[in-house]
Amino acid sequence: MSPVHDQSYRRYQGKREPHGRGWLVIAGAGMRAVLAKKVFLGLLLLAWLPFLVRTVQIYAVTMYPQTSEVLPVNARMFQSFVEGQGLFAFFVTIYVGAGLIANDRRANALQVYLSKPILRIEYIAGKLAVLATFLLGVTLLPAVLLVIMQVVLSGSMTLLREHPTLIPAVVLASLVRVIVASATMLALSSISRSARYVAVMYTGVIFFAEAMYGVLSFVTGSTRVAWVSITGNFDVVTDAIFREAPRYDTPAVVSFIVLMGLVAVSVSVLERSVRGVEIVS
Repeated sequence: MSPVHDQSYRRYQGKREPHGRGWLVIAGAGMRAVLAKKVFLGLLLLAWLPFLVRTVQIYAVTMYPQTSEVLPVNARMFQSFVEGQGLFAFFVTIYVGAGLIANDRRANALQVYLSKPILRIEYIAGKLAVLATFLLGVTLLPAVLLVIMQVVLSGSMTLLREHPTLIPAVVLASLVRVIVASATMLALSSISRSARYVAVMYTGVIFFAEAMYGVLSFVTGSTRVAWVSITGNFDVVTDAIFREAPRYDTPAVVSFIVLMGLVAVSVSVLERSVRGVEIVS
């Protein structure tokens, strides 16, 4: 016969983590789950190819100054790099973000999370940290490293002296894209139980808004309606941040308000959708 073990009360001997750190556990588990997928690692490697291409461009201009007439290394190049990374950010947003909350809803795990001593804000922050971290990894991180590579390869701070707002512009333009994409995707993920459906919704919103802009700009004969397009708003705000000539007639303030309004709506959706189940004894 197997021995009968003592089942009397025992004081917990483990380490007690202070309150407010639950989001770190959620974020860590989410990141490990994503990094375990080889397809996603391939996507990350692909997203860093433009960085290598631009680094080669900087090296070529440094070694052969005459090539700067064809491949100039200036603030506009860094703006183009940030905008180009938007394509990879789109795929990362879909791959990582679509199932962040939707999968928990499908498995009824949301109630389990919120039944523990984890605040709703911690749950949302943890999920948001997963997506935002990977988005920063394909937007802000390579952009800042590219600026550093320019300084190192050229052995000069000339570019930064000529464009003192370059680094703040790179950081701000990247953060705007990451914040809007993360908030929007998380909100969509919170209202569905299907990650595939969320991915379709996110893609549909982006392309529908772009199609609406195309129709309205054709009818009005003006680009002042670029505020209806999410990508158009990003372009307008990015032009203003880098102090480049605007490509659209939409005021930068209007585009910024639209993007922040989108974030506000997303926060409202999350506040309504992410709720535990009240248990009445």
